[in-house]
Amino acid sequence: MEAALAYVLSFKSLLLVILIFVPLERLFALHRQQRLLRRLWQLDVLYVLINPAVIGFLMNGLLFLAVLLVSLAIPSPVQAWMGAQPLWFQFPILVLAADLGFYGMHRLFHAVPVLWRFHAVHHSIEELDWLAAHRVHPMDQVLTKGASLVPVFALGFSEGPIAAFFVMYFWQSLLIHSNVKLEFGPLGRILATPRFHHWHHANQTEAFDRNFAGQLPFIDWIFGTLYMPEREMPRRYGTDLPVPAGFLAQMIFPMTKPEAPTPYGGPPQDGGEKPGNPATK
Repeated sequence: MEAALAYVLSFKSLLLVILIFVPLERLFALHRQQRLLRRLWQLDVLYVLINPAVIGFLMNGLLFLAVLLVSLAIPSPVQAWMGAQPLWFQFPILVLAADLGFYGMHRLFHAVPVLWRFHAVHHSIEELDWLAAHRVHPMDQVLTKGASLVPVFALGFSEGPIAAFFVMYFWQSLLIHSNVKLEFGPLGRILATPRFHHWHHANQTEAFDRNFAGQLPFIDWIFGTLYMPEREMPRRYGTDLPVPAGFLAQMIFPMTKPEAPTPYGGPPQDGGEKPGNPATK
């Protein structure tokens, strides 16, 4: 009964997302020739339907153990003090703590070849839109979300700020992947925008290993990984790693024998731009 109710709520949420983002991507399209039902949209629908149950199941056990271990190192008075603070005080600290964890794990997924094969499933997206945001291997999502949420629960933040963070994370993740051209001005240096995250997905040499933060671009600025030119957007997306196009094939892809000696399949030998599918103009 509870599972059925959860799926009903998820379906209603999906309808709301469609009603918001489909018109938004038509009215403010970044790549105007990109079709609504673009290549591999059916694959990403499978991720929408299957991933929540799989990720939720895996997250419960991992998060319980991780929070238990980390909580042992944090005095309970610290947790009680944090949980007693007003929402306006807790929320920005929570977002910063969560995004620092996200940044660290996300950067590891790009630096460690074994982890990169899991993360490459997400980077196999060659046409970005709100639906493509769901194409993430469950292990990638579990480890990245775990690194983000462990400090949140371990530090004792209360339910209100945590709920607000989940809402922010959900909608922002859809927005930053969406096929929209919206300018946010100075706010774009504080909060992640499509311009910021599209460059993370760019299959262009100058953008490799850049823009790892989930919500706060200034974290990348602090660690020297920010790349966000003001008058240019990526010309192509994706990865040169040969990620298969089927759902089951993508699930087992990270466990198959690598065909390339480096995480990205090697940089171009002539120092030029790597090949890839051009982004629709």
